[in-house]
Amino acid sequence: MGKDELAGVAGTAAIEPVLRGDPITGDRYYSRDFARREWDAMWTRIWHIAGRETDIPDAGDYMLHNFLQESVVVFRQRDGAIRAFYNSCRHRGNRLAWSEQGSGDGLTCSYHGWKWGIDGVLEHVQDPDDFADGNPCGTLKLVEVACDTWGGFVWYTMDPEPRPLLDYLDPIPRLFANRDLKNMVRPVWRTFDVDANWKFSSDNFNESYHLPTVHPQLATTTDEDYLNTIFEMYPNGHNRMIEQGQPSMRAPHPNEVEAPWDALLQQWDLNPADFAGRARDGRLALQKQRRALGPARGYAYYASWSDDELTDYFHHTLFPNVTMTGTFEGVHFFRTEPHPTDPERCTFDYWFLAPKVEGATQVATIVGMRPLEEADHEIIPYGSGTPIPDMADSFLIQDLSVAVGQQKGFHSRGYTDAHLSGQESRVRRFHEVLNDYLEGRR
Repeated sequence: MGKDELAGVAGTAAIEPVLRGDPITGDRYYSRDFARREWDAMWTRIWHIAGRETDIPDAGDYMLHNFLQESVVVFRQRDGAIRAFYNSCRHRGNRLAWSEQGSGDGLTCSYHGWKWGIDGVLEHVQDPDDFADGNPCGTLKLVEVACDTWGGFVWYTMDPEPRPLLDYLDPIPRLFANRDLKNMVRPVWRTFDVDANWKFSSDNFNESYHLPTVHPQLATTTDEDYLNTIFEMYPNGHNRMIEQGQPSMRAPHPNEVEAPWDALLQQWDLNPADFAGRARDGRLALQKQRRALGPARGYAYYASWSDDELTDYFHHTLFPNVTMTGTFEGVHFFRTEPHPTDPERCTFDYWFLAPKVEGATQVATIVGMRPLEEADHEIIPYGSGTPIPDMADSFLIQDLSVAVGQQKGFHSRGYTDAHLSGQESRVRRFHEVLNDYLEGRR
């Protein structure tokens, strides 16, 4: 399949912006002043993901999202709706919720005992008759923030006059229209503490130029050649990159069936020997086999997927800090968030979202077989010297290792700006959209 055909897969109105060439200087990754500008002009205006809807299934359930020095608590209401509030008591500012998730009929301040209901309304105060304006119960409310859902994710924004969520995300919901994100299961949920600025991930996932160097093991299953890759940019600052699921011509023996390409073929009753000397033909054969055999194996959702979604890799970078990669296995979710006080540190979230497979109790993930059910949250320090055995050779650890080294390089007087190839244009585009926020153009 050629690039013109691939561009039509779940296509929408991509643009080819004229890049200004804004410098990508090192101070963007370590300057406290730059980090403050990001907070003032960008983080307080974009939509954030608080968690998954499944994290708060019942009335009274809540989840907490701490971001820099701000904190937002999200409650499931009695009518099933979801509402979000700043996690700060209106009495004297004490933080109310401390646990990542919880349940109850509200939150009680640990300082003076003020109790707030799940709808944010004050329900109880000590000495209610000692207020000059009268008892504040029933009238005083927690400060609410705009909240909405898409794809099974719970989103909120601190912008008092926000754009509607679907407008902000456009065209991402349309690009994921074939995948039932809301009903997927999260069998892997990990957060890493990383010694790098949060933008490392946005830079990294906006290009595939690093794959031959950082992820050479992918060459036997992923065609990372930019000549065969679709690169798309959209007005809202989001991007998409489509790579074909087939051996790269940069693989050691691109026309021969090498591991693990052979295992993928065998899994779907294809004989690797039949593709000797023409390994790349296995891509279309896999599409046909998954289409034909998928329903009987419990993959009912294949019916709603395009042929290319059965084999290829659809990388979506949502401005500013979320990446969602759709593959034939499910969706890999990545998110970086800045450290509360140190711009040279961040958290890196990795979730794997798996479609439900009829009759299946386990699913293959980058950390091995996992139960096909919601995972517990694991928090893992990275770079401390402690090995992570189930991820030692994974692409994720390879990316993190490069990020830590790059962060140090940004301090050098030998680095003044990125010298980018054409296939890395989306990296420049990301920084120019960020500059647009910081300079009041968005």
